[in-house]
Formats: sequence, structure tokens, C-alpha cells
Amino acid sequence: MKDIVKKIMADPRYQKNIEFGEPRTGHPEGKIKFHIAELEENLEKLIPRGISQEQYWKLKFLIHVHDTFKADATPNSRILNPNSHASLAKKFAAEFIDDEDLLNMIQFHDVNYALWLQFHRTGSYDIQRFENLLDTIQDWDLFLMFLILDGSTKGKERSKLIWFIQEVANYKETRVDESWVL
Repeated sequence: MKDIVKKIMADPRYQKNIEFGEPRTGHPEGKIKFHIAELEENLEKLIPRGISQEQYWKLKFLIHVHDTFKADATPNSRILNPNSHASLAKKFAAEFIDDEDLLNMIQFHDVNYALWLQFHRTGSYDIQRFENLLDTIQDWDLFLMFLILDGSTKGKERSKLIWFIQEVANYKETRVDESWVL
């Protein structure tokens, strides 16, 4: 996986797209390259938790791919829209890997926020969408680790992340809990 991350970082599409972004709500850092740098710092903070080398490199892969196609995406498109940043990132990632679980993590990395937003606005959320996510993602330890990396940045409220981790704990056994939030 280390070599794949190097190939991704050398790809001209990646190099162009990480220059995209302006400071905005949830992303005061602006450019994607600054978001990536912050997630890499968070990854280093997870090492003492006992993550494996395999997990480390899979997380590094997710860090470098998940938001990299925001420059090419249709703004505010739904997660499954073929022109959403998640769909475009998944398509790019599929050129390098065939790990369906990692590809699904890229596609669905913002579903937790969408569910929280729905819950925050209405007091409930789309249970079917949540159950579909529970069935789609296989490695919940890794997925929650990634959500923690992505959700523990400047400009993001940790309570949203904690809410989602607690919801998952009602259905899935995982060693990752709210104490992992950075």
C-alpha cells in the first residue's frame, strides 16, 4: 500500500487537485493539501493506539484520496451522484486498488455527517440508509479510525463524530469508541 500511496501522490490529477479549495465552513484550512496535512498529523496521533502497519497505510491511502476530487465535482451533489467528489475519488482509487471495502469507505465517508445533520434537524435519521452503510462497510475499526482522522480537524465539531460512533456501537462490535476522538 505504501507504493500505491506514492503512485497516487505522483499522479498529475492528484497534484493539480490538492491545490483546490478556499477556507469555508468545516474546512478553514482551505486547500485540500492543507486538509491532507492535518489528517496526516492526526494519523500520527493514532499510532499509540496500536494501529497496525496495514491499517496505517490504508488510512494514509484514504487520507490522500477521499477529498482529492472536489475540484472536479459538481458542487453540493449527493454522495452517490457520479459527479460527487466521493464518486470521482472512488473511481480514481479503483485505478490503483481493487479492495471493495476501501473503495466503499471512500464513497461513503461523508454519510456519517449526512445522518447527523438529518438527526440534528429532525430528531431522527434515515435508518435504512444507516443500515445500508452498516452492511456495506466491512472493517468498522478502520472506517471509524478514518472518520476520526477526518472529523478531528479544525472547524469540525467533535460531538457529531461522537454521536455517529455511539450509533455504530449499537450495531457493530469495534474497538474504536468515542475515547479515540482527537
